[in-house]
Formats: sequence, structure tokens, C-alpha cells
Amino acid sequence: MKTYQDQLQIVHSYHEIGETIAAAQFLIEKYSLTHPNFKGFELREKAKPNFILMTTEGPLAGPQIIRIPENTFEYPLHLMLNLLMHEMIHVSQKTKENLIEDKNEREWQAYYEMLFHKKFPQIPELPDFHKRFFAKKALEYFNRMGEGSELQSKYANQKLETDNLLSFLDAKTK
Repeated sequence: MKTYQDQLQIVHSYHEIGETIAAAQFLIEKYSLTHPNFKGFELREKAKPNFILMTTEGPLAGPQIIRIPENTFEYPLHLMLNLLMHEMIHVSQKTKENLIEDKNEREWQAYYEMLFHKKFPQIPELPDFHKRFFAKKALEYFNRMGEGSELQSKYANQKLETDNLLSFLDAKTK
């Protein structure tokens, strides 16, 4: 595998010539994020520094496309890799074999992976301020599962890990 710096240079080269989709494809292959249910990338409107939107679109149990901002690679590569991983998790969640119909559960699983990298340890860790942001997003979806629900019970241990991470991050900033 090429070094992170080599990959960064390749991504920047693609970005400079307007090949955002080629850069994203390169990354999902290099980081072993590919999935048979993935149909491809499409571009969407430019992201803003405080709002980077990527979405996974397609019918449940059908092929999925991921829409990424045309300026995706103007932002830090470690963040973009985590966001691409998040969307590729959604691709796998929308297969016949692994179908997760509840959106809150899908989002919980994807945000949890962004925090702890249990399925994809090869993805670079996020800085603390991003971890804090995504932990709070994860907890929003956990809370939407319904207090005391079966889904909340299923993810109770992961929620505890997330709460502990937030407490740790908060203690570091004091």
C-alpha cells in the first residue's frame, strides 16, 4: 500500500484536474471499502466548510450510488476517508443479505464506525473535534430509536462506549 502522503498526492493530482470521482474510486479501492452493491459515484453541489454532504441513494436491497460534493478533496483527506467509509457502510446495509431498514440504526452503525473503526481499522482516526461532533450525531440517532426500545437495547454497549468517548474528549479540553 502506498504511504498516506503518496495517496494524498494522488488525490490532489486528481482534484487539480477535476477528477473527483476518480479520486474517490481510488480511495475506496486503496482502503478496501469497495462493495458489490456499490453502483458508483455521482457529483453533487459544492460543499461548504461547515456542511459537507455525502449521501447513499438507491432502493433498499438494490444497487447504491454515493453522491459526493464536486469539491470533496478541498477538505482534509482523513475526514473525507471517514465520510466515504460512512457512506460505504450504508451501501452494505442496503443489500438483501444485510438489509437494515431503520434509518436510525443505519446512521448509528455508520457514525459508530467513524468513531471506533472496528470494521475498518485502516481508515485514519479523526481529530478530537470531529470525534466529538460525530459522537453527538450518533447519539441523536440513538435517541431517535425510541427510549427503552429493542434497538436501544441492542446498541446499549456501543452507546456506553460513545458516552465514555465523549466524557474523555470533554475532560481533555478542560
